[in-house]
Amino acid sequence: MATPDPVDPATLEIKTRSIEQTLHPLVKQISTLVSHRERPLCSDRSLRAVARVGQAVNLAVERFVTVGETIADGNPEIREDMYQACKRARDAGSAIEKLCECATEDSLADRGSVVRAARCLLGSVTKVLLLADIVVVKQLLLAKKKVARSLGRLESVSNFTEFVKAFSQFGAEMVELAHLTGDRQNDLKDERRRAQMAAARQVLERSTMMLLTSSKTCLRHPECPSARENRDTVFCQMRRAMDLIHYVVKDGVLDCSESQSYSNSQSPQQEDWDSSTAFSALKHFERLVETTRMTLLGPGCRETLTAALDTVIERTQDFTDSAYTTHEHRENILLLCDRAQLELNTLLRIGNSMNYEGGGGSPSSEMEQAVLGVLRTTRDLRQQLCTTTMEQAADLGQVTKAGQELVSTIRNVALANDRYLLQESNEKFREYIEHILEVCKMLRHVALSESLQVSAKFTEINLRIYGPQVVTAAYTLARHPTSKIAKENLEVFADMWQWLMTDVTTVAKDVLELNQNRPEKQVYMSLPRPGKHGTTSKPLKPVKLDSEEQAKIAKAGLEMKLITSEMDAETEKWQESGSALEENNDIVKRAKNMSSMAFSMYQFTRGEGALKTTQDLFTQAEYFAEEANRLYKVVRQFSYQVPGGPHKKELLENLDRVPTYVQQLQFTVKNPTVGKAATFTKVDNVIQETKNLMNVISKVVTTCFVCATKYNLDFRGLSARGAGGSPYRGGEGAGADGDGGGAGVDGSKTGSAPGSDPSV
Repeated sequence: MATPDPVDPATLEIKTRSIEQTLHPLVKQISTLVSHRERPLCSDRSLRAVARVGQAVNLAVERFVTVGETIADGNPEIREDMYQACKRARDAGSAIEKLCECATEDSLADRGSVVRAARCLLGSVTKVLLLADIVVVKQLLLAKKKVARSLGRLESVSNFTEFVKAFSQFGAEMVELAHLTGDRQNDLKDERRRAQMAAARQVLERSTMMLLTSSKTCLRHPECPSARENRDTVFCQMRRAMDLIHYVVKDGVLDCSESQSYSNSQSPQQEDWDSSTAFSALKHFERLVETTRMTLLGPGCRETLTAALDTVIERTQDFTDSAYTTHEHRENILLLCDRAQLELNTLLRIGNSMNYEGGGGSPSSEMEQAVLGVLRTTRDLRQQLCTTTMEQAADLGQVTKAGQELVSTIRNVALANDRYLLQESNEKFREYIEHILEVCKMLRHVALSESLQVSAKFTEINLRIYGPQVVTAAYTLARHPTSKIAKENLEVFADMWQWLMTDVTTVAKDVLELNQNRPEKQVYMSLPRPGKHGTTSKPLKPVKLDSEEQAKIAKAGLEMKLITSEMDAETEKWQESGSALEENNDIVKRAKNMSSMAFSMYQFTRGEGALKTTQDLFTQAEYFAEEANRLYKVVRQFSYQVPGGPHKKELLENLDRVPTYVQQLQFTVKNPTVGKAATFTKVDNVIQETKNLMNVISKVVTTCFVCATKYNLDFRGLSARGAGGSPYRGGEGAGADGDGGGAGVDGSKTGSAPGSDPSV
């Protein structure tokens, strides 16, 4: 029976919690259906139950797409895409119902059809929801546009009567925008986007009172340049905040022509968050270094690694160039940068030597030591940067207190109309601002979370722009010492200074506490043994997911399960054929092993199976990544047999993506976490990375079989020298050519640890 093709998952990234919650009932129904189809149906009762589930799914889809089509009728910009997505969803729902009605036994063909229809349905419904979300975004942007127009009117008024009327309308529209942006902020899944939205909303909220007093002062004293500067600065900051809201909102929805054009226009100004801080640049460099264990410093690695280290050194210049960094810390940072370059040169030299001599598919012990040498140096550099920041942040209390006292002095000097003393106070005040800005910059460099990076960045921006405006407001008061509105304006800007000092203190406290509480990351030559967490040498307290957390990751788990089912169907074709391709076929065996491990991780998302805690999940993910590494090496050997042509090109394109996904999964597992929320985020990321890796592995395996059939190639003799069995290694326990055994500490037969295989 023909079934619709699945929607490309790359176009369906969900970035809001509300869409996840809407999808959850459908995910549960599809999970139930797929689970039934993978078990033999032995009774009429089971057959009728499956048929009822199919009917319920189709009926729910029909109601759902009717709503989607109604939304499309009222929104021309998404109408065509919405109609198409609704049609695909309706076709997939109908296909599922028919497949369930004709279910007689668990035939391989039927199972594959159900899986394909389920993937198509899930993708189509997700796309409908993403398109509907564009309508929600449209309402938010319309509210933002109204506020922008009101700002323009406020800026152009020439008398108090017009100003009062315009400000009243502006206030009402700001309330609506605050409500919509608050809802959107809470709905966003991405930590960085939530922090950016919060920063923009905070600027708008705090700037409203300054907008009122600075505009009134400018109307009362139109000839005063400092009054106009105050007002223009506030208008500029509020417009920047609304631009940030626009960008965050547009980045969080499905691409359409309008959002694409905005994205393209903004791309030159976008912050490169992967390397904009010293810690992010270090993390990126360390990932590249660890990837050399798989790529063995192949073509292009030298340039990539050198460029990444140059970026790290460039980021450290904010520390070494700071006037507030001690000579000792500056020298230590420079020495560690030089050491990192020397260690990298050693690694590159060994890698070139291995490639020249044809060193095989595994890193030598000499290369492993070189990798560890680079990683130890970057760890020491990270610690030194953190120590430097902590030392400077220790002065914050004293500096902010002195700054607050100086603000009081500036207020008194302005009232006394002492221009000379005001100028002296201005110079000293700017020194305090520069000192605090230096601390903010360093805090952003060492912040471990994206939300703290954003907080530090926007605290620095707001301080740089609004800090000097305190003195500007004081100059206005000095020129008009009897003006009540000028005095009120200075008080409002002084309040903003107090808010900024509170922000700086809070960010410093949060950044430094997170750095101090972070578990020390171990540098592994291989992965840890089962029962140990992937990031520390101490076993962590086992954590189970509650029902709400299971619901949040249900969709990703189901998508991984559907990919697994498709790959199972592909490998079982070769088993049923009984061909020589299956006999001694290391690719099939490793693919089945990975499928079994992925299935156990899917069961974890449902609160079922052998994996009971998050620690079990992380250990399983480590084994999964290791098995993918071995499969990569086996397929790489096989690819040498494939004649040149489109099939070989497709095989190599997909195969070259495997090391990247393996490393991403390994780094996600090794990333330290503190607290329940951070642990759940890590679980979510592990499931997502496993799904991505499973998807590309499925494509690799399918292409291998196509090539083997077309060119009559032999799989026998291919092996990655797999390690022995383990309770985490999936269904067959042992590697393709292992016996499943190894000497444990007590002399008993136990599964070998990941990494005990010399090929890893």
